[in-house]
Amino acid sequence: MWAGAPLVRCAARLQLRLLPRQRRWRQRQGGRGAMRLESPQFQALFTPGLRAVAELFEKKNYELRIAGGAVRDLLSGMKPEDVDFATTATPAEMKEMFTSAGVRLINNKGEKHGTITARLHEQNFEITTLRIDVVTDGRHAEVEFTTDWEKDAERRDLTVNSMFLGLDGMLYDFFNGYEDLKNKKIRFVGQASERIQEDYLRILRYFRFYGRIAEKPGDHEPSTLQAIKENAKGLAGISGERIWVELKKILLGNHVNHLVRLMYELDVSQYIGLPLNGNLEEFDRISKNVENLCPKPMTVLTSLLKTKDDILHLDLRLKISKEEKNLGLFLVKHRQDLTKAGGPEPLKPYQDFIMDSREANTNSRICELLKYQGEEALLREMEQWTLPSFPVSGHDLRKMGVSSGKEIGTALQQLREEWKKSGYHMDKEELLIWF
Repeated sequence: MWAGAPLVRCAARLQLRLLPRQRRWRQRQGGRGAMRLESPQFQALFTPGLRAVAELFEKKNYELRIAGGAVRDLLSGMKPEDVDFATTATPAEMKEMFTSAGVRLINNKGEKHGTITARLHEQNFEITTLRIDVVTDGRHAEVEFTTDWEKDAERRDLTVNSMFLGLDGMLYDFFNGYEDLKNKKIRFVGQASERIQEDYLRILRYFRFYGRIAEKPGDHEPSTLQAIKENAKGLAGISGERIWVELKKILLGNHVNHLVRLMYELDVSQYIGLPLNGNLEEFDRISKNVENLCPKPMTVLTSLLKTKDDILHLDLRLKISKEEKNLGLFLVKHRQDLTKAGGPEPLKPYQDFIMDSREANTNSRICELLKYQGEEALLREMEQWTLPSFPVSGHDLRKMGVSSGKEIGTALQQLREEWKKSGYHMDKEELLIWF
């Protein structure tokens, strides 16, 4: 498991308390309001800003709960990076409430989708009105506001992302998301085909969360895989930028070998920019090489690509960044011919390459190449290596009587070669004596 990969921890360590009188009620009501979270991670959310927001909603009798991924992370024993909130208040009601209280509102782009962003005590709070999808086209949805928490949960992608958490710590779980989280199972809410057809990107979100939460590869429900295969073509209509955001997270998650092979088996790969004849054997080998080395996503993905044209095709589909594209091209070109030297200085070929290069990012690319090649010890050495400065200048040669600019240039190049042969150890005096 690579550094930073999330772990799902047991409920006992989370101080997640099942209220005794509610056990029978939980069985009848599908888990709604049956558990109370009291973990340190949950308590840490209650900043002055959140307390102020909660007070405003309470005064207006609007319900406010933590939603989606933040609930999943809190139940997994992690402090969430982002916390989204859901409410029964409409956007208009929230605007009126915040404006009357003198609270600054920012980023009004989300308002048509039901999201208001308020800024209190140097914190931003994104709060979204409960919604029902009225019309979907596989990419976007027209929504209608509701006060029904279960209806909102029903429109979410995966059971582990469909839960709500009250600010009193009460868990609201309509689709057994907490059970799936404990059992490390990834399931769609309701029918997989319906959820996928609402937004085809959910296929990749399924793979991403499988790599994040599932304990072992291959633990999929056959009906889910069938739904993915039947709907894979829908990914052709999803923008490359959105696909790349998900794919990068898949590449750095667990079970990546299994998941990428699955993308080929289920006909997903051809719609997301991957080559038709991807080098899966090389991908398996390199994904093992880079374990625990924190590779960039492009370093992992390049192992699947055979040629420069594969990189260019990928760029056309996914709109990867210039640096990502250049890294891929660099790895394809040098992964076979730039390797460690025998003898006491195995790092020297890489150092020589950096010294001869005129590009600013060469050091970073060499580190990614070392990860690709599985050279962990050389990587650590390279990360500690400081680019040496050539000790001789044209001024030094002029003082020795060399006046022609052309002669100075030739001499400096000869001295640089000797300096390189010495492993960059010769100092100015030694080089000028040699000259």
